[in-house]
Amino acid sequence: MTTTENRSAPTTVESLDWSATPTDAAGWLARARDVRRVLERDAAARDRAGATPHDEVALLKDSGLVTLLGPVEHGGGGQEWPLAYRVIREVAAGDGSIGQLLGYHLLWFWAARLVGTPEQIAAVEADATRNRWFFGGAVNPRDADLTIRDDGDELVYSGRKSFSTGSRVSDVTVLEGVIEQTDTHVFAIVPSHQEGIVFGDDWDNVGQRLTESGSVTITDVRVPWAAAAGFTDRVFTPRVYNTLNVPIIQLVFVSFYLGIARGALETAARFTRERTRPWLYGGHERAVDEPYQLDLYGDLHAKLWAVEALADAVAQEQQVIHRDADGVTAEQRGEHEVRVAAVKARASDVALEITSGIFEGLGARATTTELGFDRFWRNVRTHTLHDPVAYKRREVGAWVLRDELPEPTWYT
Repeated sequence: MTTTENRSAPTTVESLDWSATPTDAAGWLARARDVRRVLERDAAARDRAGATPHDEVALLKDSGLVTLLGPVEHGGGGQEWPLAYRVIREVAAGDGSIGQLLGYHLLWFWAARLVGTPEQIAAVEADATRNRWFFGGAVNPRDADLTIRDDGDELVYSGRKSFSTGSRVSDVTVLEGVIEQTDTHVFAIVPSHQEGIVFGDDWDNVGQRLTESGSVTITDVRVPWAAAAGFTDRVFTPRVYNTLNVPIIQLVFVSFYLGIARGALETAARFTRERTRPWLYGGHERAVDEPYQLDLYGDLHAKLWAVEALADAVAQEQQVIHRDADGVTAEQRGEHEVRVAAVKARASDVALEITSGIFEGLGARATTTELGFDRFWRNVRTHTLHDPVAYKRREVGAWVLRDELPEPTWYT
């Protein structure tokens, strides 16, 4: 990746010392800020090019961020989700696509914890952490489930998904499907690069261009029954904690929405300080002295800070559930999902407002393609359509007016 002048950034990736694994939250956040500074240098050019982000994923691996939640004994960070969400925000401030990739990776890294047996959890997390695997997932619920054929000691997956974030840059892919003539769903982790997995290379959207979120075709991918997540002797024992994948991924969404918004706001403020000209009839020599600029940046920062605080609070509530995975109740899970829905709705609205509103403080010269300020809005607009935010507000309203908790689905 190229480098350009930035007053807060190291000169090159090579100048960063990542030989030691951080041991606390402050160290990991500093590491994430280093990654952000590398990414933000050429983010606009990278967005225009739309190339497969091999170098950027290598950066996530080299920095150790992919092992943030991994066991310390295998070289991981041993950290918890509240910090992981903040790390995602920091990386997304540098590049929204890479923030999404990291967030999805951390969710799928955690998939074994959600549904696996203790033995599977230990094995997956050890291998993934030691080898710094990067995870992708072919689990788009809007498509038909993959079909699984029970073939004796093996399960055979086939089908197609129209979205598979991470695709070609992943080392392993999480599959989910249904065994033929049953309603039994099975998750499994498989190598991404094999004959039976063909990525469509057809992600061509206006935003989040580097997420490699195109289609994938699965043909006769074989998985030993022993690798079927959560199954013992072909029997799955459900827990409420199995359903926490949705609250986790929704907070991942919140994290990179807020990260993109912060990146937009801070990049815009720097431009306004250094390059925006005051209006010739406003009576001010500097743009930073104009009342409307002070009002704009004050208003947008206040809104961002408020949603970041709510996101942090909801993340801490979720951590209570993570620490008692076997004891979480359906009611506890439902009440948490309502709070997740609330912050998802606010983060979506505020991120869209910030990424479009910054132009009021930039001026006409900031609309050049080279600067790429539009990428922030395009990134947020693209992903906030993932699932309708109106349904998140409805979850909150149903709880307030009818004391109704959302039932676990692929989106609640």
